[in-house]
Amino acid sequence: MNHSQCAMITGINAQKSGDVGKVVVVLISDGRANIPMCVSMGEEFDPDADEDSKEGKPSRKYLKEEVLACAKKMGSLPGFNLLCIDTENKFISTGLAKEISSAAMGKYHQISKADGNAIASVTNQALNEIKAS
Repeated sequence: MNHSQCAMITGINAQKSGDVGKVVVVLISDGRANIPMCVSMGEEFDPDADEDSKEGKPSRKYLKEEVLACAKKMGSLPGFNLLCIDTENKFISTGLAKEISSAAMGKYHQISKADGNAIASVTNQALNEIKAS
């Protein structure tokens, strides 16, 4: 199970127990998808699954499609909210973190310096907005 699946299952279970009504998943990302989900689950990547695979490694297109599909799934879950904190340098940004946020119908924040204080500040602000909605 990858991290996003674990977050979704944990959130769904918390909702079912009645402990929470809304689930907020905080994603801190540099905007680069670089490891396929199967590898994060301890399996090997199958290059035949990616027509653009080179040297047995997944293409950027494959990784992007995989992460966006996961984000869309999360965005379809009732009561789920994604907060995407983008730490990628905005001058060389690929825009993937913003796309992830959009796919999950979440909130997007770009921060230039990813230190604990900046992350905590953005998270607290976003949580207050979500609670108010």
